[in-house]
Amino acid sequence: MSDAVVGRSHRAPAGRAKLREIIDKSKHLLDLPVTYKLAIVPGSDTGAIEMALWNLLGHTGVEVCCWENFGFTWLADIVGQLKLTDVTVHRADTYGSIPDLAKVNFEHDVVFTWNGTTSGVCVPGDSWIPETRKGLTICDATSAAFGMEIDYRKLDVVTWSWQKALGGEGAHGMIALSPAAIERLSTFTPDRPLPKIFRLVKQGVLLGEIFDGSTINTPSMLAVEDALDTLNWCIDIGGQAELIRRSRRNLDTIARWVSANPHIDFLATDARTTSSTSICLKFRHDVFDALTDTGKADFTRRVCAKVEENGAGYDIGSHREAPPGLRIWGGPTVETEDIDRLLPWIDWAFLETTREFA
Repeated sequence: MSDAVVGRSHRAPAGRAKLREIIDKSKHLLDLPVTYKLAIVPGSDTGAIEMALWNLLGHTGVEVCCWENFGFTWLADIVGQLKLTDVTVHRADTYGSIPDLAKVNFEHDVVFTWNGTTSGVCVPGDSWIPETRKGLTICDATSAAFGMEIDYRKLDVVTWSWQKALGGEGAHGMIALSPAAIERLSTFTPDRPLPKIFRLVKQGVLLGEIFDGSTINTPSMLAVEDALDTLNWCIDIGGQAELIRRSRRNLDTIARWVSANPHIDFLATDARTTSSTSICLKFRHDVFDALTDTGKADFTRRVCAKVEENGAGYDIGSHREAPPGLRIWGGPTVETEDIDRLLPWIDWAFLETTREFA
């Protein structure tokens, strides 16, 4: 890009203008309420969600919804690191299911992932979240933002990263705050030390400059240019509505393949909660089912290796914390035609591996 500011300071007017442009275009694309503030923060989505947990929790009780690796990670931090004791856990029975969200008490703060990246299980919309609530809703939306329909008015804190639905480089996170979250920051002082990299308040005053293009640490201006290029592409193809349609087309393509093949199924146990971005799958076959957990993991690695050796697909194995299976990224930056090309290779690799284990 002719106006790229790579090699320049992020604090210079030109660098800060680029960061502010990412904030403005992200708010526009996601249709965030005008009263929400948005900032670029360090540490990818992990840094963003940890920033929210460390700054905001402890004012009231906390409800944590867990059904996959990252939800359980935030629970471990809330209990093990923040040492909070008034914590209610809503835990899924199995990987692939979701807890009973009707039991969540919104008098408390609520922490949850919109989409479980490692399980392919997302919340079934937002009807379970009341318009009026006493506690804050704190949502890790890293594999949902830009790829799924979200009413952001139902969320007081939203976090995501550039590398998920936008397909960009890692290390940079974003955090959006509602007026209720901003008020909490201004009136509540947590009884814990806050690392500099997490601080959103100084002497009781919100650090407003980070919502205007300033950053707590030094961002990569090369990654900034990449993010802006992607955001401009998102706008050019039709905005949020088209991004959601692209992701849904990818899921629909895989759903047709699953219906036609008895050896594969979604890890999600309810079609209403099947992710359209991180599409997680499990094998169903007598040979596979008879294997030990170690054998199933080895079987899956061999399937993925055969696909990769032929250049047909990369990094399609499930997350290390998830049951052995496949995870196909279906976010809006992925072309449906490429998924169409991938699926027959998975069928072939599965058949070859089955013969090896039979």
